[in-house]
Amino acid sequence: MDIEAVNRELERAPAGERIDWAARNLARVVHGSSFGPEDVAIIHMSSGELPTIFLDTNYHFEETLELVERVKGAYSLDLEVYSAYGSREDFEEENGRLYEEEPDECCRINKVEPLGEALEGVDAWITGLRREQSPTREGTRIVEGEGERLKISPLADWTGEDLWNYIEENGVPTNPLHDRGYPSIGCAPCTSPVEAGEDERAGRWSGSGKTECGLHPPDDPGD
Repeated sequence: MDIEAVNRELERAPAGERIDWAARNLARVVHGSSFGPEDVAIIHMSSGELPTIFLDTNYHFEETLELVERVKGAYSLDLEVYSAYGSREDFEEENGRLYEEEPDECCRINKVEPLGEALEGVDAWITGLRREQSPTREGTRIVEGEGERLKISPLADWTGEDLWNYIEENGVPTNPLHDRGYPSIGCAPCTSPVEAGEDERAGRWSGSGKTECGLHPPDDPGD
C-alpha cells in the first residue's frame, strides 16, 4: 500500500469517508476508544458498527465509566474491555501507587501492554487523535504505518470547533467532566482541569513533564 498516496486522497475526504475507506480496504479494523469526545463522535459516525476496544486501567473517573455504559447501550456497541489487573486493589497490592512515582511504568502496565494484546491480529486501529490537541500531535497523519498494522486518525485535521459542532448537531453523548474544565480526560489521579489559554492536554500529568501515556509516542512523527 502506498501510504503517501492514500493520505493525499483522504486529506480531501470527509471524516466519515476516511472510516469507510478503512472498512472497505482492510479486513480487521478496530476502534481504540477512551470515550473522549473524539471517540464518541467516531462511534456515532460509524453507527457503532466498528469493534471497539477500551482499556480499563481501574483508575478511570466514575463519569467516564458511566459514559462507557451509556454509549454501549445507545449504539449497541461491540465493546471489548482489556485490563492488566482485576481491580485497583490488586494492582496496588503488587505495585503500590505507581502513578505517583513512576507514571510511565504505570501507563506501560495498564495501557501499553493491554493495547498490544488488544491489537493482536488487527490490520488497523482507528484513533481520535487531532493535530490541534497538543504540540506533540501536530504531525498526526490520517493514515500511517505502525509495525505490521495501520493507525488511522479520521479526525486528524478537525479543530475543536469542528468536533463540538458535530457533537452538538448530532446529539452525541459526552463526559460531563468536559463542562467542568477537563477537555482531555484520562485516569483520575493524573488528570486535572485546564487553565484558560493552555492546550487541551495540559491537564494530563500536569507539572510532571509527561505528555503522552505511551500509546502515541511523542517522538513518533505520526503522533
